[in-house]
Amino acid sequence: MNKLEYKRKNEQWLEAKAKEDGVNSLPRGILYKVLESGDPNGKMPNLSNVVVAHYTGRTIDGREFDNSYGGAPLAIRLRELIEGWIIALQHMHVGDKWELYIPAEMGYGKFSQPGIPAFSTLIFQIELIGIG
Repeated sequence: MNKLEYKRKNEQWLEAKAKEDGVNSLPRGILYKVLESGDPNGKMPNLSNVVVAHYTGRTIDGREFDNSYGGAPLAIRLRELIEGWIIALQHMHVGDKWELYIPAEMGYGKFSQPGIPAFSTLIFQIELIGIG
């Protein structure tokens, strides 16, 4: 499959996902499904916060490219993450666990990463553990 076909396949996958029950939308085409809810009055991160999260990442074909479970959770300043995470995490409360569907433009776009072809929609299961 060439890059243009792959890009189109990823865009079509996102369009179909947007129509599924329980799938919500955020700015810039980011979609999510709530798996578990934390305290609705709990803390939410801002750009300068360090977020602590466990996550798994995969492409639309189900191939996992990253996973923090089995090790230490990710602890990083929110503004240093990909744009899809930056937008989504600012809507999450500590204790929330979401499945995120991030369009390529909010992830790595036309650039490939190890295990992630260019133009990939990224699927992350993110559990926001804490905010520093």
